[in-house]
Amino acid sequence: MGPENDIAPQPGDPRFFRRAGPFTLAAVVDAAGGEAPSRRLMLHGVAPLATAAASEVSFCLNNRKNLPALAETTAGAVIVHPDMADKVPAETVAIVAGDPLVAWAHVAALFHPLPPAVAGIHPSAVVDPTAEVDPSAEIGPLCVIGAKAVVGARTRIGALASVGAGVVLGRDVRIGSHASISHALVGDRVYLYPGARVGQDGFGFAMTPDGFHTVPQLGRVVIENDVEIGANSTVDRGALDDTRIGAGTRIDNLVMIGHNVRIGKACVLVAQCGVSGSTVLEDHVIIAGQAGLVGHLRIGTGSRVGAKAGVMGDVPPRTEVVGAPAQPAKAFFKELATLRRLARAEGKRSRNSGDTD
Repeated sequence: MGPENDIAPQPGDPRFFRRAGPFTLAAVVDAAGGEAPSRRLMLHGVAPLATAAASEVSFCLNNRKNLPALAETTAGAVIVHPDMADKVPAETVAIVAGDPLVAWAHVAALFHPLPPAVAGIHPSAVVDPTAEVDPSAEIGPLCVIGAKAVVGARTRIGALASVGAGVVLGRDVRIGSHASISHALVGDRVYLYPGARVGQDGFGFAMTPDGFHTVPQLGRVVIENDVEIGANSTVDRGALDDTRIGAGTRIDNLVMIGHNVRIGKACVLVAQCGVSGSTVLEDHVIIAGQAGLVGHLRIGTGSRVGAKAGVMGDVPPRTEVVGAPAQPAKAFFKELATLRRLARAEGKRSRNSGDTD
Protein backbone atom coordinates (compact mmCIF):
# COMPACT_ATOMS: atom_id res chain seq x y z
CA MET A 1 0.00 0.00 0.00
CA GLY A 2 1.43 3.37 -1.04
CA PRO A 3 1.84 6.26 1.39
CA GLU A 4 -1.00 8.17 -0.26
CA ASN A 5 -3.36 5.42 0.96
CA ASP A 6 -1.70 4.99 4.35
CA ILE A 7 -2.10 8.45 5.88
CA ALA A 8 -4.49 8.65 8.80
CA PRO A 9 -7.03 11.44 8.26
CA GLN A 10 -7.22 12.20 11.99
CA PRO A 11 -4.55 13.87 14.14
CA GLY A 12 -2.32 11.86 16.44
CA ASP A 13 -1.20 9.05 14.13
CA PRO A 14 -0.12 6.36 16.65
CA ARG A 15 3.01 5.70 14.61
CA PHE A 16 4.31 9.12 15.65
CA PHE A 17 2.31 10.26 18.69
CA ARG A 18 1.78 8.65 22.06
CA ARG A 19 -1.92 8.11 22.80
CA ALA A 20 -3.79 8.04 26.10
CA GLY A 21 -7.40 7.58 27.11
CA PRO A 22 -10.28 7.15 26.79
CA PHE A 23 -11.31 9.76 29.35
CA THR A 24 -14.61 10.68 30.88
CA LEU A 25 -16.23 13.95 29.91
CA ALA A 26 -15.55 15.16 33.45
CA ALA A 27 -11.81 14.49 33.05
CA VAL A 28 -11.71 16.37 29.74
CA VAL A 29 -13.61 19.32 31.21
CA ASP A 30 -11.21 19.38 34.13
CA ALA A 31 -8.19 19.38 31.79
CA ALA A 32 -9.75 22.21 29.77
CA GLY A 33 -10.45 24.24 32.88
CA GLY A 34 -13.94 24.81 31.51
CA GLU A 35 -17.55 24.12 32.36
CA ALA A 36 -20.02 21.68 30.83
CA PRO A 37 -23.30 19.99 31.74
CA SER A 38 -22.96 16.63 33.44
CA ARG A 39 -23.35 13.74 31.02
CA ARG A 40 -22.26 10.11 30.80
CA LEU A 41 -19.77 10.28 27.94
CA MET A 42 -16.42 8.66 27.20
CA LEU A 43 -14.13 10.51 24.82
CA HIS A 44 -11.45 8.61 22.91
CA GLY A 45 -9.52 11.35 21.11
CA VAL A 46 -9.36 14.78 19.53
CA ALA A 47 -10.28 15.78 15.99
CA PRO A 48 -11.18 18.79 13.81
CA LEU A 49 -14.78 20.02 13.79
CA ALA A 50 -15.44 18.72 10.30
CA THR A 51 -14.34 15.13 10.95
CA ALA A 52 -14.84 14.59 14.70
CA ALA A 53 -16.99 11.62 15.67
CA ALA A 54 -19.32 11.24 18.64
CA SER A 55 -16.46 9.74 20.65
CA GLU A 56 -14.13 12.69 20.06
CA VAL A 57 -13.66 16.23 21.30
CA SER A 58 -12.97 19.24 19.10
CA PHE A 59 -12.72 23.01 19.57
CA CYS A 60 -13.91 26.17 17.88
CA LEU A 61 -12.23 29.56 17.92
CA ASN A 62 -14.42 32.56 18.65
CA ASN A 63 -14.79 33.55 15.00
CA ARG A 64 -17.99 33.73 12.97
CA LYS A 65 -16.22 32.06 10.05
CA ASN A 66 -16.28 28.84 12.06
CA LEU A 67 -20.05 28.85 12.62
CA PRO A 68 -20.94 26.64 9.59
CA ALA A 69 -18.48 23.94 10.65
CA LEU A 70 -19.68 24.17 14.25
CA ALA A 71 -23.31 23.81 13.19
CA GLU A 72 -22.55 20.64 11.24
CA THR A 73 -20.13 18.95 13.61
CA THR A 74 -20.85 15.49 14.97
CA ALA A 75 -18.24 15.73 17.73
CA GLY A 76 -19.16 14.36 21.13
CA ALA A 77 -17.93 17.58 22.74
CA VAL A 78 -16.62 20.93 21.53
CA ILE A 79 -14.58 23.50 23.43
CA VAL A 80 -16.07 26.94 22.75
CA HIS A 81 -16.03 30.50 24.00
CA PRO A 82 -19.08 31.51 26.08
CA ASP A 83 -20.27 33.70 23.20
CA MET A 84 -20.66 30.63 20.97
CA ALA A 85 -22.05 28.13 23.46
CA ASP A 86 -25.60 28.47 22.11
CA LYS A 87 -24.38 27.61 18.58
CA VAL A 88 -23.27 24.11 19.54
CA PRO A 89 -25.59 21.36 18.17
CA ALA A 90 -27.92 19.79 20.72
CA GLU A 91 -26.28 16.37 20.40
CA THR A 92 -22.85 17.81 21.20
CA VAL A 93 -21.66 18.85 24.66
CA ALA A 94 -20.42 22.43 24.86
CA ILE A 95 -17.30 22.75 27.03
CA VAL A 96 -17.24 26.47 27.75
CA ALA A 97 -13.82 28.05 28.30
CA GLY A 98 -12.68 31.66 28.36
CA ASP A 99 -9.79 30.87 26.00
CA PRO A 100 -10.72 27.87 23.82
CA LEU A 101 -7.24 27.61 22.28
CA VAL A 102 -5.52 27.30 25.66
CA ALA A 103 -8.18 24.82 26.79
CA TRP A 104 -7.66 22.82 23.60
CA ALA A 105 -3.88 22.73 24.22
CA HIS A 106 -4.48 21.12 27.62
CA VAL A 107 -6.99 18.62 26.24
CA ALA A 108 -4.80 17.67 23.28
CA ALA A 109 -1.91 17.09 25.70
CA LEU A 110 -4.21 14.92 27.82
CA PHE A 111 -4.85 12.57 24.89
CA HIS A 112 -1.35 12.88 23.41
CA PRO A 113 1.17 13.43 26.23
CA LEU A 114 4.84 13.80 25.41
CA PRO A 115 6.67 10.51 25.74
CA PRO A 116 8.79 10.33 28.88
CA ALA A 117 12.54 10.20 28.73
CA VAL A 118 13.89 6.67 28.36
CA ALA A 119 16.59 6.73 30.99
CA GLY A 120 20.03 5.72 29.87
CA ILE A 121 22.97 6.48 27.60
CA HIS A 122 23.03 4.96 24.13
CA PRO A 123 26.10 2.76 23.54
CA SER A 124 27.20 4.92 20.60
CA ALA A 125 27.10 8.19 22.57
CA VAL A 126 30.36 9.79 23.68
CA VAL A 127 30.10 11.13 27.23
CA ASP A 128 33.13 12.68 28.90
CA PRO A 129 33.85 10.95 32.21
CA THR A 130 33.72 14.31 34.02
CA ALA A 131 30.20 15.09 32.77
CA GLU A 132 27.32 14.80 35.23
CA VAL A 133 24.34 13.04 33.64
CA ASP A 134 21.27 12.49 35.79
CA PRO A 135 20.32 8.79 35.85
CA SER A 136 16.81 9.67 34.58
CA ALA A 137 18.13 11.49 31.47
CA GLU A 138 18.04 10.04 27.97
CA ILE A 139 21.19 10.38 25.83
CA GLY A 140 20.51 9.36 22.23
CA PRO A 141 22.62 7.69 19.56
CA LEU A 142 25.91 9.34 18.56
CA CYS A 143 25.48 12.24 21.00
CA VAL A 144 28.54 14.00 22.36
CA ILE A 145 28.53 15.33 25.94
CA GLY A 146 31.56 17.45 26.78
CA ALA A 147 33.73 17.70 29.85
CA LYS A 148 32.06 18.89 33.06
CA ALA A 149 28.70 19.35 31.30
CA VAL A 150 25.64 18.87 33.51
CA VAL A 151 22.51 17.14 32.20
CA GLY A 152 19.46 17.49 34.46
CA ALA A 153 16.72 15.09 35.44
CA ARG A 154 14.50 13.68 32.68
CA THR A 155 16.33 15.67 30.01
CA ARG A 156 16.23 14.14 26.53
CA ILE A 157 19.06 14.63 24.05
CA GLY A 158 18.32 13.50 20.49
CA ALA A 159 20.52 11.66 18.05
CA LEU A 160 23.74 13.34 16.90
CA ALA A 161 23.29 16.32 19.22
CA SER A 162 26.31 18.00 20.76
CA VAL A 163 26.48 19.43 24.29
CA GLY A 164 29.70 21.34 24.81
CA ALA A 165 32.04 21.38 27.72
CA GLY A 166 30.70 23.09 30.83
CA VAL A 167 27.15 23.46 29.51
CA VAL A 168 24.44 23.18 32.18
CA LEU A 169 21.05 21.77 31.16
CA GLY A 170 18.18 21.94 33.66
CA ARG A 171 15.35 19.49 34.22
CA ASP A 172 13.03 18.23 31.47
CA VAL A 173 15.08 19.88 28.72
CA ARG A 174 14.73 18.55 25.18
CA ILE A 175 17.60 18.85 22.71
CA GLY A 176 16.58 17.87 19.19
CA SER A 177 18.51 15.80 16.70
CA HIS A 178 21.64 17.48 15.26
CA ALA A 179 21.31 20.49 17.59
CA SER A 180 24.46 21.88 19.17
CA ILE A 181 24.89 23.94 22.33
CA SER A 182 28.00 25.38 23.92
CA HIS A 183 28.94 28.12 26.41
CA ALA A 184 25.40 28.06 27.80
CA LEU A 185 23.43 27.82 31.01
CA VAL A 186 19.95 26.46 30.36
CA GLY A 187 16.94 26.42 32.68
CA ASP A 188 14.13 23.89 33.03
CA ARG A 189 11.72 22.71 30.31
CA VAL A 190 13.67 24.33 27.50
CA TYR A 191 13.32 22.85 24.02
CA LEU A 192 15.95 23.24 21.31
CA TYR A 193 14.43 21.94 18.08
CA PRO A 194 16.47 19.90 15.60
CA GLY A 195 19.40 21.74 14.08
CA ALA A 196 19.35 24.69 16.48
CA ARG A 197 22.75 26.24 17.19
CA VAL A 198 23.35 27.92 20.53
CA GLY A 199 26.53 29.39 21.97
CA GLN A 200 28.77 29.77 18.94
CA ASP A 201 30.99 32.84 18.44
CA GLY A 202 29.22 36.12 17.89
CA PHE A 203 29.90 38.11 14.73
CA GLY A 204 32.66 40.24 16.24
CA PHE A 205 35.73 41.58 14.47
CA ALA A 206 37.84 44.70 14.14
CA MET A 207 38.72 46.25 10.79
CA THR A 208 42.42 47.01 10.32
CA PRO A 209 44.50 48.15 7.32
CA ASP A 210 45.57 44.53 6.96
CA GLY A 211 42.06 43.11 7.06
CA PHE A 212 39.70 41.80 9.72
CA HIS A 213 40.82 40.84 13.20
CA THR A 214 38.53 38.52 15.15
CA VAL A 215 37.50 39.79 18.58
CA PRO A 216 37.25 36.98 21.19
CA GLN A 217 33.70 36.27 22.26
CA LEU A 218 33.97 35.73 26.01
CA GLY A 219 30.32 35.79 27.10
CA ARG A 220 27.75 33.04 27.50
CA VAL A 221 24.17 32.27 26.53
CA VAL A 222 21.73 32.20 29.44
CA ILE A 223 18.35 30.63 28.66
CA GLU A 224 15.66 30.87 31.31
CA ASN A 225 12.85 28.38 31.97
CA ASP A 226 10.22 27.34 29.40
CA VAL A 227 11.97 28.75 26.33
CA GLU A 228 11.63 27.13 22.90
CA ILE A 229 14.15 27.71 20.10
CA GLY A 230 13.06 26.53 16.66
CA ALA A 231 14.75 24.34 14.09
CA ASN A 232 17.92 25.76 12.52
CA SER A 233 17.75 28.95 14.57
CA THR A 234 20.98 30.42 15.93
CA VAL A 235 21.83 32.17 19.20
CA ASP A 236 25.33 33.62 19.45
CA ARG A 237 27.09 33.88 22.77
CA GLY A 238 27.99 37.31 24.12
CA ALA A 239 31.22 39.17 23.46
CA LEU A 240 31.67 40.25 27.09
CA ASP A 241 28.14 40.34 28.50
CA ASP A 242 25.81 37.35 28.19
CA THR A 243 23.24 36.78 25.51
CA ARG A 244 20.07 36.20 27.51
CA ILE A 245 16.64 34.79 26.61
CA GLY A 246 13.84 35.40 29.12
CA ALA A 247 11.45 32.85 30.53
CA GLY A 248 8.63 31.63 28.32
CA THR A 249 9.97 33.14 25.09
CA ARG A 250 9.17 31.35 21.83
CA ILE A 251 11.63 31.54 18.93
CA ASP A 252 10.47 30.15 15.60
CA ASN A 253 12.54 28.29 12.99
CA LEU A 254 15.34 30.07 11.10
CA VAL A 255 15.74 33.00 13.50
CA MET A 256 19.10 34.66 14.14
CA ILE A 257 19.97 36.18 17.56
CA GLY A 258 23.22 38.15 17.69
CA HIS A 259 25.74 38.43 20.51
CA ASN A 260 24.81 40.31 23.70
CA VAL A 261 21.13 40.44 22.74
CA ARG A 262 18.81 40.45 25.73
CA ILE A 263 15.29 39.12 25.21
CA GLY A 264 12.70 39.58 27.94
CA LYS A 265 9.96 37.31 29.19
CA ALA A 266 7.29 35.81 26.92
CA CYS A 267 8.54 37.32 23.67
CA VAL A 268 7.73 35.86 20.24
CA LEU A 269 10.21 35.89 17.34
CA VAL A 270 8.78 34.59 14.08
CA ALA A 271 10.61 32.76 11.29
CA GLN A 272 13.50 34.41 9.44
CA CYS A 273 13.69 37.50 11.62
CA GLY A 274 17.07 38.69 12.84
CA VAL A 275 18.15 40.65 15.91
CA SER A 276 21.56 42.28 15.73
CA GLY A 277 24.04 42.45 18.57
CA SER A 278 23.37 44.22 21.87
CA THR A 279 19.73 44.94 21.10
CA VAL A 280 17.32 44.67 24.02
CA LEU A 281 13.80 43.30 23.69
CA GLU A 282 11.76 44.01 26.79
CA ASP A 283 8.95 41.69 27.94
CA HIS A 284 6.10 40.54 25.65
CA VAL A 285 7.62 41.87 22.41
CA ILE A 286 6.54 40.29 19.10
CA ILE A 287 8.88 40.33 16.08
CA ALA A 288 7.11 39.15 12.93
CA GLY A 289 8.59 37.13 10.08
CA GLN A 290 11.61 38.44 8.15
CA ALA A 291 11.87 41.60 10.24
CA GLY A 292 15.39 42.88 10.82
CA LEU A 293 16.66 44.89 13.79
CA VAL A 294 19.97 46.73 13.77
CA GLY A 295 22.18 46.57 16.82
CA HIS A 296 22.10 48.47 20.11
CA LEU A 297 18.35 49.17 20.06
CA ARG A 298 15.74 48.96 22.79
CA ILE A 299 12.31 47.59 21.88
CA GLY A 300 9.83 48.50 24.61
CA THR A 301 7.53 46.21 26.53
CA GLY A 302 4.52 44.95 24.57
CA SER A 303 5.69 46.36 21.23
CA ARG A 304 5.05 44.65 17.89
CA VAL A 305 7.32 44.72 14.84
CA GLY A 306 5.56 43.90 11.58
CA ALA A 307 6.66 41.40 8.95
CA LYS A 308 9.68 42.48 6.84
CA ALA A 309 10.08 45.65 8.89
CA GLY A 310 13.52 47.23 9.03
CA VAL A 311 13.97 48.64 12.54
CA MET A 312 16.72 51.25 12.79
CA GLY A 313 15.74 53.08 15.98
CA ASP A 314 14.35 52.42 19.43
CA VAL A 315 10.67 51.48 19.70
CA PRO A 316 8.66 52.84 22.66
CA PRO A 317 6.61 50.45 24.80
CA ARG A 318 3.29 49.18 23.39
CA THR A 319 3.99 50.52 19.90
CA GLU A 320 3.37 48.76 16.60
CA VAL A 321 5.83 49.52 13.80
CA VAL A 322 5.89 48.39 10.17
CA GLY A 323 7.77 49.17 6.98
CA ALA A 324 11.40 49.75 6.07
CA PRO A 325 12.57 51.92 7.64
CA ALA A 326 10.07 51.01 10.35
CA GLN A 327 7.65 53.63 11.65
CA PRO A 328 4.44 53.58 13.69
CA ALA A 329 1.78 51.57 11.89
CA LYS A 330 -0.80 54.39 11.82
CA ALA A 331 1.65 56.77 10.18
CA PHE A 332 2.75 54.11 7.70
CA PHE A 333 -0.76 53.28 6.53
CA LYS A 334 -1.72 56.96 6.40
CA GLU A 335 1.23 57.64 4.10
CA LEU A 336 0.36 54.59 2.01
CA ALA A 337 -3.23 55.80 1.60
CA THR A 338 -1.98 59.25 0.59
CA LEU A 339 0.32 57.77 -2.04
CA ARG A 340 -2.53 55.71 -3.44
CA ARG A 341 -4.76 58.77 -3.70
CA LEU A 342 -2.00 60.71 -5.45
CA ALA A 343 -1.35 57.83 -7.84
CA ARG A 344 -5.04 57.53 -8.68
CA ALA A 345 -5.33 61.27 -9.18
CA GLU A 346 -2.29 61.27 -11.46
CA GLY A 347 -3.70 58.35 -13.43
CA LYS A 348 -7.00 60.18 -13.87
CA ARG A 349 -5.21 63.33 -15.06
CA SER A 350 -3.21 61.26 -17.54
CA ARG A 351 -6.36 59.64 -18.95
CA ASN A 352 -8.11 63.00 -19.25
CA SER A 353 -5.10 64.48 -20.94
CA GLY A 354 -5.06 61.61 -23.39
CA ASP A 355 -8.77 62.13 -24.15
CA THR A 356 -8.14 65.82 -24.85
CA ASP A 357 -5.31 65.07 -27.23
